Amino acid sequence: MVENLFSLGSGQGFGLSFTKLDFWLFFLLVMVVFSLLEKKKTVRILFLTAVSIFFYYKTSGASVLVLISSIGFNYYITKLGIGIQNFKLRKALLVFSVTLNLLVLAYFKYAFFFTESFNAMFHTDYQALNYLAHWTSGITGGGSLVDKIIVPAGVSFFTFQSISYLVDTFKKEVEPAKNFYEFAFFITFFPHILLGPIARAKDFLPQINTPYKLSQDDFGWAIAQIVKGLIKKIVLADYIAAHFVDKVIDGPEAYPGFVGILAMWAYSLQIYADFSGYTDIATGLARLMGFKLFKNFNSPYKAINVADFWRRWHRSLGAWLKNYLYIPLGGNKTGGWGTYISTLIIFLFLIFITRWYGLIYIYIGVLSFFGLAILIFPNFKRHVHRDLNLLITLVVGGLWHGPTTSFVIWGAMNGIALIVYNHWKKISPYESSTKWIARFWKVFITFNFITFTRIWFVLQKENGPTKFLDHVWNNFGLDSATFMKVFETFNFVFIITTIGFVLHWLPNSWKDSVIFKFAKMNILIQAFVVAIIVLMIYQAVSGESRGFVYFSF
Repeated sequence: MVENLFSLGSGQGFGLSFTKLDFWLFFLLVMVVFSLLEKKKTVRILFLTAVSIFFYYKTSGASVLVLISSIGFNYYITKLGIGIQNFKLRKALLVFSVTLNLLVLAYFKYAFFFTESFNAMFHTDYQALNYLAHWTSGITGGGSLVDKIIVPAGVSFFTFQSISYLVDTFKKEVEPAKNFYEFAFFITFFPHILLGPIARAKDFLPQINTPYKLSQDDFGWAIAQIVKGLIKKIVLADYIAAHFVDKVIDGPEAYPGFVGILAMWAYSLQIYADFSGYTDIATGLARLMGFKLFKNFNSPYKAINVADFWRRWHRSLGAWLKNYLYIPLGGNKTGGWGTYISTLIIFLFLIFITRWYGLIYIYIGVLSFFGLAILIFPNFKRHVHRDLNLLITLVVGGLWHGPTTSFVIWGAMNGIALIVYNHWKKISPYESSTKWIARFWKVFITFNFITFTRIWFVLQKENGPTKFLDHVWNNFGLDSATFMKVFETFNFVFIITTIGFVLHWLPNSWKDSVIFKFAKMNILIQAFVVAIIVLMIYQAVSGESRGFVYFSF
């Protein structure tokens, strides 16, 4: 029983996946009931909240108790804070509530890792106990998962969403939810609770009280988004992963080195198609129910620099980190104790996970260098603070994915790239160039840098990135005969990957015009087109259904 309750912590075996028939039967039933409640706002929202909690239960079992507890705590702590007139007391309450949210997130995502690292550093034998499973086992009669911590699905997303609500209501940038069930609906709305987009209260809450309306254009747009998401997930992401990327990543030594580069290019397409495919489906589902969600991706591989890429990729997380971490640290303008304390915490964390004490000397050296530079060039201080704030934000973004050295390195590399770009753009002769060759070159460099850093993102085994790069460098093996053999082996994968990149790099106006024309079609023609496309999509299905990559985060 406990195994059933705690299955699906990482999305494997996910009960109501967007790519499975049972989800669409479930959603059809939801829409039938929803249509009957269309004009009864309160009942409609209560129904959707109940549906969302059920959907989450099917995802993460007894971890639904974590979700419900989070909702109750954050709603009532906000209500308590509103009644407090003393600013310092309200701020203390905000700090307490945000800290508690982060501690809960840290427990589920990082407790096992920290316990393991602590044991290795101090030669102890502590165990990370899953208290939720422990309590559940007392009810169900036992189980084998008491000694494991299963990460509740979507815990990062609903925690970040709750924190944004707490901060925004404290700053009085948004009116708090009118009642408990509206707040519960805002947090649990099932299209976005697992993988986002991370919604902000000021954008979502007003929609709850807006009369339901679904125009022909909205309906057509929503269906187009859903179909587009299914194509991305099943035809691009899953097919490329199953038939090429996973094989090379799991055993790179079995292939010539240049195949590793091809696999990483394909992985960049795979992870984009996988994650953006989910959010396409989520935004389409939400629109059918009358809600607009944040556009989470904006053709990221068209980016002309690293800063542009992070404005296009996972935009809701980027906006969250900017609004609730980067700007509070001082942003572009200044820095304070928060900046220096954060850098110290990050270095201590790196020492903790790597157990490389030489980092202490590096930290002292970096601080000494910047301190001397500020003394000699006082105006340099603002740039130092901006650069440190950027680095902190990107390293935290890496840690958000998981507490590993590889994720820290991945985040730090992107942070350093942003810092370098901010200085380079001031002297670059190509920054303002509108020539196609300059744009092509900037897109090419940006895409390959992002792809290169993902070696640390995807290879999480000890020394995995180093071994992979060493194999690529020393066993490149690119000659015509080898290339033809590789192409013959993976020819259809390469064709699919090429088509995926071409579609991605097409002008947005072209793709928008296709969606616009589809939205204007007669509904019977739309149904026929969708049926044909779905039939073709599922011809690409091979083997067991694959969970969305970001369920792991």
